[in-house]
Amino acid sequence: MNPLRWDVLVVSFVLALPVLGLWLRGEFSLEELTGRLPWCFVAGWAVVALLRWASQPRTPAAAAPQPAPAEEESPTPA
Repeated sequence: MNPLRWDVLVVSFVLALPVLGLWLRGEFSLEELTGRLPWCFVAGWAVVALLRWASQPRTPAAAAPQPAPAEEESPTPA
C-alpha cells in the first residue's frame, strides 16, 4: 500500500492536530514537533492499513479437496 495515499495523509493530519496544537501553545519546541510528526504519519498509515484489512470481505473457507473421480479402465487383453 502506497504510504502517500490521500486517506493516509488525511488520517495522519488528523492525528497530528493535537501535536500541532501543543506546539502552537508553546508546550513543544520545534525539535519536539519535528520528532513527533513522523510518528503521526506512521500511525496514520497503520490505521488505514488496519481498516482496509478489516473491511475486506472474508472468503469462505475452502473445503477439503475432493479426490478426482477414478476413470474406469477397460481390462487389457492378456
